[in-house]
Amino acid sequence: MDQLREECGVFGVYNQSEMDSAHMGYFALQALQHRGQDGCGMAASNGGPAQLIKNIGLVTDVFQHDGLGPLMGKKLLIGHVRYATSGATNVLNTQPLLMKFQGGFLALAHNGHLVNAPALSRYLREDGVLFQTDMDTELIAHLISRSRAKSMPDRIKEMMECVYGSYALVLMTRTHVYGVRDPWGIRPLCIGKLGDTYMVASESCAFDVLGAEFVRDVEPGEIISIGKEGIQSYRTPVRENHGTCLFEYVYFARPDSVIDGIPVYQARRRAGQMLASVQQVDADIVAGVPDSAIAAAQGYAEASGIPYGDVLVKNRYIGRTFITPKQQARELAVRLKLSVLKKQVAGKRVLLVDDSIVRGTNSIIIARMLRDAGAKEVHMRISSPPVKFPCLFGINTPTSKHLIGAQQSVEDLRKSLGLDSLAYLDLPLLEQAVSDYNQGYCTACFDGNYPMDIHKCKNCVSILKKIKKERQR
Repeated sequence: MDQLREECGVFGVYNQSEMDSAHMGYFALQALQHRGQDGCGMAASNGGPAQLIKNIGLVTDVFQHDGLGPLMGKKLLIGHVRYATSGATNVLNTQPLLMKFQGGFLALAHNGHLVNAPALSRYLREDGVLFQTDMDTELIAHLISRSRAKSMPDRIKEMMECVYGSYALVLMTRTHVYGVRDPWGIRPLCIGKLGDTYMVASESCAFDVLGAEFVRDVEPGEIISIGKEGIQSYRTPVRENHGTCLFEYVYFARPDSVIDGIPVYQARRRAGQMLASVQQVDADIVAGVPDSAIAAAQGYAEASGIPYGDVLVKNRYIGRTFITPKQQARELAVRLKLSVLKKQVAGKRVLLVDDSIVRGTNSIIIARMLRDAGAKEVHMRISSPPVKFPCLFGINTPTSKHLIGAQQSVEDLRKSLGLDSLAYLDLPLLEQAVSDYNQGYCTACFDGNYPMDIHKCKNCVSILKKIKKERQR
């Protein structure tokens, strides 16, 4: 997998357990760290003014430096890990966002991307609204705070009518924590429980680390309210063509998470099995690119009968050094991050399974490393279709002209990567691997079928204009 990064992870809790909320948030965000490494933060309250700590860096770094002290002893807490899909990487653009308004305060953290954010922001600026950041999160906060609806769920519903795109939100007021999932269900969000304490998170792995039980997924278009009275659900209309981002199962989610009732590890292993059934090759060893392709490689080995073995070792202490703009530096960084077990590959026909190829820059380096280590042949199998279209819903994909799957045929790509063979898993088989019952997925990065009319939606401010006219009557 090269150069494709998840956007954010969120967590929220109304705590009624003996464990302190600050510690719950800290461990939950560590479990979600794979969803964002640029910055993180937490906001907490006991019914009074909210306390906020956020900064650039990993969870351990930020809270080792700033401490958890101001967040301790609070019942309500939300947290966020960020990768910058919109907005520059600085402290101002880290989350949660804290805003004061007539109803008190609103703390908000967001995972996703709004297609019509630029149009809505322009409209609000023309109406006199001042923006302190360039994040979609602040736009959402303004829409909620400006609403004249009497209850917070109704304010949130009004916001949901105005925006188009993907979002999994956690919000905190003086009395409640809310979880909100977009009507298309593109970004994941789920509910957990620890005794009488309810919580929401981007992935169920955040509950596992706390010893909490997974209750269920938040449905597309659903608003979850958690307060002293317990948990309540508010529904909004589900959009047509709704479906979870298929890439969550392929790459982004942790393998021990469950998304929309589907274990991620199981989906990846089945993808490898199906890949072996249609894209066979004579090889001596099957291996996966760590970490996200390991399950698919194991599935391929199981179905093909070819022995599985590790051939690449990942240095887990390199961090994000491998994300570098210059090719020479990138190759050095890949070699720092991954090393080859030479005795595993010398003189052998190696079949390497990866989850995807985006730009191809890492793949060509890995293939060369295997050749240099003495591999007789290097074959590559990809457990997803070619990525040909940009994601507009919160994942950092380049434009189509920089996506190698959109620019080269499979055969041309095989040659440019220096492989003996290359093959992908077709989209229908990937969908089948994820679930025998196709409940609907966002497959836009593979086939260009976006779940909404992008050209129509990106300039849409009609609902906001309608709301303004109704206020003026």
